[in-house]
Amino acid sequence: MEELLARVTARTGLDAATAQTAIGHILAFLQKEGPETEVNQLLAALPGSESLIAESNAGEGGGGGLMGMLGGMMGGGGVMALGQKLMAAGVPMGQMQPLGQELFAFGREKVGEDAMGPIIGSIPGLNQFV
Repeated sequence: MEELLARVTARTGLDAATAQTAIGHILAFLQKEGPETEVNQLLAALPGSESLIAESNAGEGGGGGLMGMLGGMMGGGGVMALGQKLMAAGVPMGQMQPLGQELFAFGREKVGEDAMGPIIGSIPGLNQFV
């Protein structure tokens, strides 16, 4: 996880805490929305990923304030909801794509395209961030 964190911070300019939170949100999103077998392969290749997901899920709480309410009114999920979480965590809109690109490039290095391809292909809109 340290290597991924270093690559994300170098590529995006995010501080380590923000990058770590953002990675947790993305991995939690993939776990919820992606194909179970391939996502589990990815998570197994990223030591520490489960604790980041747990932290992200613990931060969910109830309600989610105005943004959560708006997300619920707009269909509630998908890549748009992930984008809202990333912005709330301090990731500027312009850094979301580089963040996603670095995370998915790292994933491809660890588990290969056979796992990453189905993850990206199964989640509508995700391909624009990778």
